[in-house]
Amino acid sequence: MFSKYLRLISLGLAGLIIALLFSLNFSAKAQQPKTITLVSYAVTQSAYSKIIPQFVADWKKKTGQDVVFRQSYAGSGTQTKAIINGLEADVAALALAGDTKKLEKAGLIKSGWENKAPNGAIVTKSVITFITREKGIKPKKWSDLANENVKVITASPKTSGGAQWNFLGLWGSIALNGGTDAQAKAFVEKIYRNIPVPQLPKDAREASDVFYKRGRGNVLLNYENEAILAKKKGSQVPYYVPTDYNISIDNPVAVVDKNIDKHGTRKIAEAFVKYLFTPQAQREFAKVGFRPVNDQVAKEFASEYPTVKKLVTVKDFGGWGQIQTKFFADKAVFDQIIAKR
Repeated sequence: MFSKYLRLISLGLAGLIIALLFSLNFSAKAQQPKTITLVSYAVTQSAYSKIIPQFVADWKKKTGQDVVFRQSYAGSGTQTKAIINGLEADVAALALAGDTKKLEKAGLIKSGWENKAPNGAIVTKSVITFITREKGIKPKKWSDLANENVKVITASPKTSGGAQWNFLGLWGSIALNGGTDAQAKAFVEKIYRNIPVPQLPKDAREASDVFYKRGRGNVLLNYENEAILAKKKGSQVPYYVPTDYNISIDNPVAVVDKNIDKHGTRKIAEAFVKYLFTPQAQREFAKVGFRPVNDQVAKEFASEYPTVKKLVTVKDFGGWGQIQTKFFADKAVFDQIIAKR
């Protein structure tokens, strides 16, 4: 009888030990570091270099889990193609909703992604600015860019989301400002003929290098945030934000559903996207020149951003579907303009 009790006790202890070991093993697995891949466009890197460590610390404090970020930065069009071709992004922060829509069309992102994050998933805003080098060249209006002495630098809209915004800014300054499409095309053709490099840069970062490091051109079309960031770093290069007319550069962010489900990172990826809309993250975007979408932070930085009288959006062009078909598809308006260079 006594030996029977011993056996029962032994079996109970063994079961308890196994359960404890399983629990410890499960807990250890639960707390193993998770890796998140963020894929974004070139000019956001300075902001994310500050935001990511803050999120990692915040997540660790809340959950006890470490998060490691892999990061990739290039032109938005290039990044979109890379994700479609197998770059396993967990979070895609691209320059324009049209690129994110391409990921949706490829079956990587579920429809309705715009409603799964605050502010319609638009995480930052900017406008186009004219960055100049020579004191004698001071374009303040879009029409000034058509001067023969003005040599504009901009990237290719085939690979750069920023360059698509530049193109739309140029086109809309005529077509959405009282002119016709024919007049807009003639104006934009003149600008592109005056670009002083045979091959358009691939993205906004390369365009900046062509302008600053290689000394080509005398006006760089770029995001306002790039001009503000350069100024904060000590640049004396003047820039001007055309305030009579400009275009609202709206930058979306979304989780890549197919990849986060494959990686088991949905919870963290969605938390990171939501974190980007917090005042803490929005301040970091604002510090490097992005116009914040958080009202509180926008008020804090209001003095840094001039008011634009006529600020158009992609809706004024008919939306991204119509924009891609009309301007950037093969043999569409942009290809026609480039063929005449």
